[in-house]
Amino acid sequence: MGNDLGPWEPLSPGAVSKLFGRLTTPWWIAGGYAIELFLGRTLRSHGDIDVLLLRRDQQKVHQVLEGWDIQAADPPGTLRPWHAGEWLPESVHDIWCRERPDGPWRLQVMLDKADGDEWISRRDARIHRPISSLGLLTENGTPILAPEVQLFYKAKRALTKDEIDLAAALPSLTPDARRWLDHALAVTAPDHPWRAKLLV
Repeated sequence: MGNDLGPWEPLSPGAVSKLFGRLTTPWWIAGGYAIELFLGRTLRSHGDIDVLLLRRDQQKVHQVLEGWDIQAADPPGTLRPWHAGEWLPESVHDIWCRERPDGPWRLQVMLDKADGDEWISRRDARIHRPISSLGLLTENGTPILAPEVQLFYKAKRALTKDEIDLAAALPSLTPDARRWLDHALAVTAPDHPWRAKLLV
């Protein structure tokens, strides 16, 4: 998804929290901001901001962002209007949102699977954990995706920004978080170079 789809002016985590904080269903700030909020400090600039929802709660996007221009990203990267009431297929897990059609993009919503009380990674169904353990709360009560889960998603491409996030987060990961991430990579990418760093 390139910049030819229009400029970005991402909302702040605080603004996102005000919007989604009205929900009674689970949601989490994800992406690089999740790592920064976990650490309590800024690491780098951000081109966007991500929110993770469970796929079964996808219509909550329209509830929270009523009146916004909401577009579904159809693979391999085409945006199209997504209207309330339409159920997105499993191939679509990325939603772009802005206040108006001529405005900048403000946030992305990512959709992930769940089965009962269990989260299931959209990347590989062998990777799962209780929804109750999927995130953490910051000191001001903002839900963020657990750093080991976010790093698992970042590991697929491991761009420079992802290496920055890993290096910053690694010293603060608990032994259990390191073990979980190592297991997830062992299942999905056994030769991944991050595994050696986790076991140090």
